[in-house]
Amino acid sequence: MLLIEKGNMELIEDLKLIKTPFHKAVITIGNFDGVHKGHQALFHQVIEKAEEINGTSVVITFEPHPLKVLGNNGPPLITRKDQKIELISATGIDKILCLPFTREFAAISAQSFIKDLLVGKLGMKAIVVGSDYTFGRNREGDLDVMQKAGKDIGFEVLTANWINDTENGLERISSTRIRELVVEGRVDETPKFLGRFYQIRGKVVKGRARGGSKLGFPTANIKLHDELCPKNGVYAVTVETEAGKFKAVANIGYSPTFDDHIFTIEVHLLDFSKDLYNTRIRVNMIKRLRDEKRFSSLEELSQQIRKDIHLARKILA
Repeated sequence: MLLIEKGNMELIEDLKLIKTPFHKAVITIGNFDGVHKGHQALFHQVIEKAEEINGTSVVITFEPHPLKVLGNNGPPLITRKDQKIELISATGIDKILCLPFTREFAAISAQSFIKDLLVGKLGMKAIVVGSDYTFGRNREGDLDVMQKAGKDIGFEVLTANWINDTENGLERISSTRIRELVVEGRVDETPKFLGRFYQIRGKVVKGRARGGSKLGFPTANIKLHDELCPKNGVYAVTVETEAGKFKAVANIGYSPTFDDHIFTIEVHLLDFSKDLYNTRIRVNMIKRLRDEKRFSSLEELSQQIRKDIHLARKILA
């Protein structure tokens, strides 16, 4: 689908669908991986400016990530397309342009990008960018180029009121730092950067039929949708399903007690007995409980799972 309307938000994935420029567009542009607190502050600045001039707030982002097109796979994404669109939409932005990033698009000159696309096609009256923003062919455009064009063509250039620090004032908010925390299993620290817990998404698929029958703890086995997977181990999590939101314990890794060397993500939902097979679920990573370890028997493993569930209940209470 190329054009989707949800409430007042409109998602556009093809520039050909834009027949007339937006009314007094206030624009920001970026990959916005993670849609973290810094990005959220930028979007609110765009919205405030749009309200001030009775205009339209617009976010431009790209799919796939430019680094995946320009000869480098780039880092694993914190938020893939569907989640990124949801999170941007939740801020109250009017229009989201999720544009296909191609080598042809990357070859557009900075001047053409401004004059033909932003001003001509989209009706830009103001743009909000970071001080280090670059754009156009070979990144030939920067803040100075944008400001000069603004004076020549007649649009306002605003520097983003970026949130540079977390609440404790010690760490800069960045997608790189968030990735590090997730990979290290320090998921309980992600909310100070994201404003929410890190979430993985996936489809429940058939597992190896051992959680319920062998251990007494039935699990939902997830085929992971996301690129960024937390460190192997056991986690206290919450799970969003079609039937509601539930507390749970998740195991990420190779289940060394079974010695089959197959990577899995298994989630045991607490106080839940419905069948989730073939449905899509969302798992909010709240806190890492422990490393994976090999147990000498299934009974010993079952006892540890009981301890994990008890601890998870305390954390999630």
